[in-house]
Amino acid sequence: MRRAELDFAIAQAAREGWNPGLHDAECFYQADPQGYLVAKRGDQALGCLSAVSYGTFGFLGLYIVLPGYRGQGIGMQLWRNAMARLDGLCIGLDGVFERQAMYQQSGFQFAWRNLRYRWQSALPAPAIDAIVPLAEIPFEQLQHYDAPLFPAPRSAFLRAWIGQPDALTAAWRENGALHGYAVMRRCVDGWKIGPLFADSPAIADGLFRHLAAQALGQPVLLDVPEPNAAALDLVARHGMVQVFGTARMYCNGMPALPLARIFGITSFELG
Repeated sequence: MRRAELDFAIAQAAREGWNPGLHDAECFYQADPQGYLVAKRGDQALGCLSAVSYGTFGFLGLYIVLPGYRGQGIGMQLWRNAMARLDGLCIGLDGVFERQAMYQQSGFQFAWRNLRYRWQSALPAPAIDAIVPLAEIPFEQLQHYDAPLFPAPRSAFLRAWIGQPDALTAAWRENGALHGYAVMRRCVDGWKIGPLFADSPAIADGLFRHLAAQALGQPVLLDVPEPNAAALDLVARHGMVQVFGTARMYCNGMPALPLARIFGITSFELG
């Protein structure tokens, strides 16, 4: 898939109601320029699937076939090519609940549910001296903090993600040490916060309130790993409503992630 064709994939995600970020295509491309597959008939794109490699870990997403072409084997061919591209890697995905059995046939095992919550209200920004923009954090320090919270290094993606237009960032820094960070990006509808990584529930709540206040009453979405009870407490405390969910699944092993520090995943498409 050429860079321009990734715009097709993001457009289909928007059509499916997945509410992508306005600049997801460029950020995703930076993660792995060869990691996006498109099915075409002549010059017409019929379907897509991302198979992003982070070197030692892969992630599948953006699995879409145009409605008029489903049931013709297009999706299965995309799937086979994607799995072949990531052969030998531990692979993750976020799949809709009703497709779990299909993914299990390819060797994927259920890990946990990621639940999308929506918030829309006025919220005053907290006055917390420890919160600073990510631009004030050396990138090497951010990479070091991010490393245990994702199954593989993702420096190219991370640099693009935190620097994208129409995004706000926040870091929790105390005595020079980084204790959490979050990114909020503008989407087709409102904003999404992801990731939201923090060393404690109080830090996660402070970062969330700092960013959500800047949405100025527009919708804010947060994708929460269900095993993190403190994250569920956060969304309940702010009156957020569950609107969607996925099954996080892996094949060829299951990464040992510190879910107690993951209050919001980065994205359903890239992990």
